[in-house]
Amino acid sequence: MAKPDIRVATFAGPGAKPKIETVRWPEVPKKAALIKIGACGVCGTDQHILKGHWPKPLPWPFTLGHEIGGVIVEKGSELKCDFMGKPLEVGSKIMIPPLMPCGSCDYCLHYPQTANKCLTPVYYGRYLGFDKAPHLWGGWAEYVYVDLDMLPGTKIYKLPDDMSLRLGALSEPLTSAIRSINRAKNAGGFSWGDTVVIQGSGPIGILAVAAAQEMGAGRVICVGAPEEPRLALARRFGAEATVNIEDYKTADERIRRVRDIVGGFGADLVVDCSGHPTAGPEGIEFLRDGGTYVEMGQFTDAGSIMTNWHRICTKDLNVLGSWAFTANDLPLGVDMLYKTRNKYPWLDMQTLYPFTEDGVTRAVADAMAMKTVKSTIIPWPELVD
Repeated sequence: MAKPDIRVATFAGPGAKPKIETVRWPEVPKKAALIKIGACGVCGTDQHILKGHWPKPLPWPFTLGHEIGGVIVEKGSELKCDFMGKPLEVGSKIMIPPLMPCGSCDYCLHYPQTANKCLTPVYYGRYLGFDKAPHLWGGWAEYVYVDLDMLPGTKIYKLPDDMSLRLGALSEPLTSAIRSINRAKNAGGFSWGDTVVIQGSGPIGILAVAAAQEMGAGRVICVGAPEEPRLALARRFGAEATVNIEDYKTADERIRRVRDIVGGFGADLVVDCSGHPTAGPEGIEFLRDGGTYVEMGQFTDAGSIMTNWHRICTKDLNVLGSWAFTANDLPLGVDMLYKTRNKYPWLDMQTLYPFTEDGVTRAVADAMAMKTVKSTIIPWPELVD
C-alpha cells in the first residue's frame, strides 16, 4: 500500500505567513526514525525569529517548532535505544530536544557540561532548511524525521508510556527553567527555603514558578502581565503573590512592591524569564545583598542594556547566564512533569490549535499578543488528551 504524503508548514522569512507544503513519505534507514507529532508548542524563540530578531543567518524557507512530543511510527533496525539507554519501539512516545551538538568541537569534547555552547550546532526548527531532504526538520508538521547517521548529535528521549504527549511538548521549555535554577544552586546562590522572584509570566516564567518550588524554594513571587491568563495561572501554579506590571507601571513602583512582599532585605534569587531589556537593572534591585541573579530570558539580541555596574559590585551579587540546557538535563524535565502531572495544572497552560495555515497563523499571533500562555499546535487530535 502506498504511504501517504506528509504536510509540513514553512515560512519564507520574517513576517511571512505559514505555507503548508506536501512532501513524500521518506525512506527510513537503519539509524533513523519517523515520528508522528502529537503536540508542538510555539516558543518565544519562534516568535522572535518571525519578528526578525534572530541574530544569526537562517535557512529560509524552513519549518519552525522544536517543543515536540510524538510517537515513533517507523524506525531503522539499529535504532534500539534512546539517549539514556531506554528501549525504543514503534509506538514509543518520545521527545527530541532541538539542539544537535557536533560532538567534536572543543566544547563538546572538553567541556561536556556546556555542550549547549557547541561551536557548530544544528537545531530542529531553526538551522535546517526545507530544501534539505527529507524536508521534515521542524515540529510544525505532521511528522518529524531523525537520523543519527546524518546528524549524529541528535538525541531521542523516551517518555513514559502513559504520559500525555502534551506534557512531552512541555519538557523542553521546563528543562530550560530547571537548568537556570540549577545554575544558581551550583554557584551557591540557591538553597532550600530561599525566596525566589520570577520575572516574566509567559510559559517559561510559569514553568520556572513550578520548577523553583519542586527544587526547594520557600516562597515564589512572579512579576509580569497580563492578569488573564498569565498571572492568574502563575498563582494556580503556586506563586505566593504576583506583581502586575500593568498596575505598577514604573521600575521604582515594582521594586517597592516586590520588596514589600518578600520583606527583610530582598529576595535570595531572581530569575529573568521575560527577555525584556529593562528586566536586569530592575531585577537586581529585587535582590538582597549577596543574592543571585540568573539571566535566561535574553535568548535573542534585544539590544544593549543600560545599567550601573556599581550596583552589582556594592550589592555583592552573583550574576549568571543560562543558555538552554545540555543533553543530560533533559530527563530532569521529563521526570518533573511526570511525577507532578497531577499536582500542577500543566495542560491548562496550553491553548490548542489545528495544523492548518489559519491554525498556525492564529497560534503565533495569539502568543505574540499574550492571549495565550503556551500556544500549542496539534496535527493529530487523536494522539492527545
